[in-house]
Amino acid sequence: MSNPSQQLKIPATYLRGGTSKGVFFNLEDLPVSAQTPGPARDALLLRVIGSPDPYGKQTDGMGGATSSTSKTVIVSKSSEPGHDVDYLFGQVAIDAPFVDWSGNCGNLSAAVGGYAITQGFIEPDRVPDNGIAEIRIFQANIQKTIVAFVPISDGQVQETGDFELDGVTFPAAEVQLDFLDPADDSEGPMFPTGNVVDALDVPGLGTFNVTLINAGIPTIFINAADLGFSGSELQDDINSDSAILARFETLRTYGAIKMGLMIDPNEAAGRQHTPKVAMVAGPKDYIASSGSTVLAKDIDLLVRAMSMGKLHHAMMGTAAVAIGVAASVPGTLVNLAAGGGERTSVRFGHPSGTLRVGATAEQRNGQWTALKASMSRSARTLMEGWVRVPES
Repeated sequence: MSNPSQQLKIPATYLRGGTSKGVFFNLEDLPVSAQTPGPARDALLLRVIGSPDPYGKQTDGMGGATSSTSKTVIVSKSSEPGHDVDYLFGQVAIDAPFVDWSGNCGNLSAAVGGYAITQGFIEPDRVPDNGIAEIRIFQANIQKTIVAFVPISDGQVQETGDFELDGVTFPAAEVQLDFLDPADDSEGPMFPTGNVVDALDVPGLGTFNVTLINAGIPTIFINAADLGFSGSELQDDINSDSAILARFETLRTYGAIKMGLMIDPNEAAGRQHTPKVAMVAGPKDYIASSGSTVLAKDIDLLVRAMSMGKLHHAMMGTAAVAIGVAASVPGTLVNLAAGGGERTSVRFGHPSGTLRVGATAEQRNGQWTALKASMSRSARTLMEGWVRVPES
């Protein structure tokens, strides 16, 4: 019989991937009850992260009290042909007792390849003494392929380097990611309504032009000016105003219904991770959260994205995929904000700086489909060992 006064000791690794952090687990290291989806797994991950926390701090757990740091990952040997590992992402709510499994985390995707190597999931002959290891990842949440190009030095994953990523304080080694066929088929067509721009009726707020897209992660794009913003806002400009946040959540809810992701507005509370809402605007000079100046001449457009009810401090990797894919399709709000026309890459300004993402899309039988999106991130192991959680 278990002793409720004791704590479980579970092998785990705390990793930064892109501008996010999360607790990574080897599936086989989890307690048997948590090795399969269900309440036991969710309860364990909630306790690991320190949720639900009515104080909003996650002091009694590994979470950092933001959407970027309230994350968990489970990795296992893949049974999918042509893949090395399965990667399952759980977005843990901060003040509510649930884990959202509805989408991927593009930032933490950058850490999966290196973790897979260090955990011994990859055959030694696949890892060069020096060079790049190509790791094929099956993203289990959305049933898609991610290819990570992981730098190797002296047979070990190279984590230090001089690659700078806006939103991350220190430089590290560059990890290129290719998101193959990134449109989420389980959520319907890439443009759920068949249109690149729709009129969205939002009760109490009005009617807005939006681009609704399933690529990387389901996303609702809207012109910043239509909401009374410039597109150069920082976190404090939005996150400190509960009325503004409520309007964004209402917009997200009715956008999700129009995308076919939900039927009833009451479902939004249980689906916080997806879809995302992002504002776009043409390029202009602004001061980033680091204090540095981003010049209009160095970017194609501005994007500000909401994550788990707050303005993100930089840009979610999956939303960056959505931005890149939408920019590659003429006539979307993202494409128009970037100047219109055909393009295979875009550099956008976010609260912490800039990011470039490449993407290609094509029309097939009158429907747009995304072929690939690519970006560079970095990843670093912060701590490895065990996490402890009360047995009860």
